[in-house]
This record gives sequence, C-alpha cells and structure tokens, in this order.
Amino acid sequence: MILTRRLTLASSLALIAKQARADDAIGTAGRPLRVGVTSGVHAQVLEQVNKVVAAQGLVLKVTEFGDFIQPNAALAAGDIDVNVYQHKPFLDAQMRDRGYKFAVAGRTVLTAMAVFSTKAKTIAELPSGARIAIPNDPTNGGRALLLLSQAGLFKLTPGSDFRATVTDITENPKKVRIVELDAATIARALPDVDAAAITGNYAVPAGLDPLHGSLAVEPGDSIYCCLVVTRAGDETSAWAKTLAAGYADPGVKAWVTSTFKGAVIPGA
Repeated sequence: MILTRRLTLASSLALIAKQARADDAIGTAGRPLRVGVTSGVHAQVLEQVNKVVAAQGLVLKVTEFGDFIQPNAALAAGDIDVNVYQHKPFLDAQMRDRGYKFAVAGRTVLTAMAVFSTKAKTIAELPSGARIAIPNDPTNGGRALLLLSQAGLFKLTPGSDFRATVTDITENPKKVRIVELDAATIARALPDVDAAAITGNYAVPAGLDPLHGSLAVEPGDSIYCCLVVTRAGDETSAWAKTLAAGYADPGVKAWVTSTFKGAVIPGA
C-alpha cells in the first residue's frame, strides 16, 4: 500500500513537472503563444503590444477573426491559447450560454460605442419611423439600447442595463424601428439605415469618429473595457501575465491615446 501511494505521488509530480515544462515552452519560437483577436482596432493595438512582449522574448502567433463568436469557440477548442477582444458582460454571457470555462488575465482597451448617421446630424433630426441598427449579440445590443435611451430617443424599463432587449422599450414617441445586425457588418450597412450604434473597433477602421462625428457617444464606463481571456487555469501563467502587462506599457498606452484621439482608451 505504501509503495502504491509513493508511485501515485511520483506519477502526479511527474505530470505536474511535464505540464510546467509545456507551459514554459508556450511563447517560444518552437511553440508561439497563439493569440486570437478581431480585425480592426484590437488587431492594431496588439501589433504594438507584440513589439513590447517580443523584446521580452514572448513569441506570438496572431489569428484575426471577423466576428465576435469564433475567437471564443477557437479558445474553447484549444486552437488558440488566449484572445483579446471582448468585454466582461459579453464574456459572462458567452460562458453562461455556451458553458465555456474561461478566466481573465488582464485588461486591454475600451472601444467607445457611438451612434452614427449619414442622414441626420442630431438625434432630434431622426425622422418618425427611423430604422436604427444595433449589434445582434445580447450584451452589445443592450449596450446600444442603453445609449439610445440615454440620448433621449426612447425610454426603457426602469432599471434596465446592458441586458436590455427591444421588449424593454416602453416609450417610443418616434416609433423608431430597431434592426439587429451582426456587429461586424453595421458600419457597411450605415447608408441603408437612418442611424446605427457601432463600437469603436468597427467604427474607426470605417473612417467614423466617435468623438466628433457621432450623434451620441457613451462615457468611458469601465464595464466595457476589453480583456485578456484564457482558458481557466491559464490566467496566472507567465505568458498570460506578460501579454497582459504589454497593454499597460507606457509606450503602448501613449500610442493608443495618440492614434485614436480618445475613441479608444487604454484600460490597463
């Protein structure tokens, strides 16, 4: 019995040591850290972070995605090691709805959501029956409804937060119609609707300025700051800490501020 226990303990220690060696290998030339990111702002910021972490010996292999769903599916499947594009309300909803076991290793940037229009210069100018596009994912959709409500376009059920849906619209004097679209397509669809709520990571690449060219823009609420997300258990690894620290680098933060003029805000 004592021998068996010793063998079991020895086996367990060997497995732990093997896993530690595997973790140490992640982020090297032989086994790059596989990072998932959405195209646009987050990919641009990651390029700057890559320069910082590369100087510390961390090697990245970056995969760009065109939507909000695939980066988490890829992380859960083990196709990537970490992703950097989503805020906590969206992450929480994904983990609840899809059963993902993820954890947060750090913060990246806040991309402000704003309301844009090619047909009106103010919210008040939007016509009766206006078609307003918002993201079709639950958290960003609710975020858009809150922004539109705060801008005075309609009222929501008292106490509504980012989980609001169109059924929470209680007073709609202009009888605006909400059009739910994939977030990545809304900027291209802007000419086809009267107005649209677009997050900064899609607005900026489309040439839209949230601070100076929008009908309304949300304040810098940290609940929407985007995150460094890993599978549960990896958030304390050396490579996750190094990647997260890259977003807090003074040079990266200065680049974000200078490049995006306040439409994207350093969150680390």
